[in-house]
Amino acid sequence: MNSCSENRFFKVFALVLLFVTSLPSGAQVVVNKGIYKANFSNTFHQPRWVSYVLYKGGGDCNRDGFSFKNDDDRLQTATDEDYAHHGYDKGHLANAEDFAFDCAKDELTFRYYNCLPQKANLNRGLWKRNETDVRKWSQNQKVYIICGGYFGNAKMGNTIVPDYCWKVVQAVASKEVLFCGWFKNSDHASLDTLSVPELEKKLKSKIILLK
Repeated sequence: MNSCSENRFFKVFALVLLFVTSLPSGAQVVVNKGIYKANFSNTFHQPRWVSYVLYKGGGDCNRDGFSFKNDDDRLQTATDEDYAHHGYDKGHLANAEDFAFDCAKDELTFRYYNCLPQKANLNRGLWKRNETDVRKWSQNQKVYIICGGYFGNAKMGNTIVPDYCWKVVQAVASKEVLFCGWFKNSDHASLDTLSVPELEKKLKSKIILLK
């Protein structure tokens, strides 16, 4: 990411931080990995959302040997054991393939504060197809992505599992919203496309987009 893109991203992130204040409290910690930023809840033991800017995503990095971990002592994340015993996929928020043009950046996506427990039918189906679409859009324009989970009462060990996942994709230059989706996280995954105001109503929170 060049300096202009970084400056724009940091300005956007300052606005997105406003989103945090409208969410229920719960030991929220902001994690900045350079290529993406996450708002993590130590109450849910999960990220509430992740945001990033993508341009010309994709590549041929070999991810053999990459595995999810927590490298931030402030965070009480899910663990390998949690996932092993409960049958959920580790669903990337900032997608690994998006950064496959640089293996060091790609590896940074393998963090427990950058994934949510997703049913296989969602992670390997509708969510994956949408990630592919976003990468295609990024070949011709920079896109801003913010995505996260809507949490209910389902648990995986001590961590809360999202009932729904959501994503908004916006063109950086035109500010047009290219996609706004609400994904049901179940064995019968489904996708509802909706407007940003409709999504905000479901989340009971304001999503700050590029202006």
